[in-house]
Amino acid sequence: MPAAIAALDTPDGPPRDLQRDAVRALLARLAGNAPGKSVEVRVPPFGAVQCVDGPRHTRGTPPNVVECDPLTFLALAAGRLAFADAVADGRVRASGVRADLTDLLPLA
Repeated sequence: MPAAIAALDTPDGPPRDLQRDAVRALLARLAGNAPGKSVEVRVPPFGAVQCVDGPRHTRGTPPNVVECDPLTFLALAAGRLAFADAVADGRVRASGVRADLTDLLPLA
């Protein structure tokens, strides 16, 4: 993870395999820090987790979804980007009343 976050400062960003491994590890950390099934956090194409305590989702599209690209997720996890700013500028798509991850970030 530290290598992927450090590589955010390089012109090309972290290589794809490093992004994948870091995103998956950080998604697992998020799910561990906020256990539950009420919010689905998606970082395509590398992974998705359900987290945050609350009503459990069982079928179809969950009512609370957060989705972003891998580099945005790494920046959020590292504390280099505020969740509200990422939502405001369209880098994060968040829907549902529980889809605010402000209190759960940064992770690294």
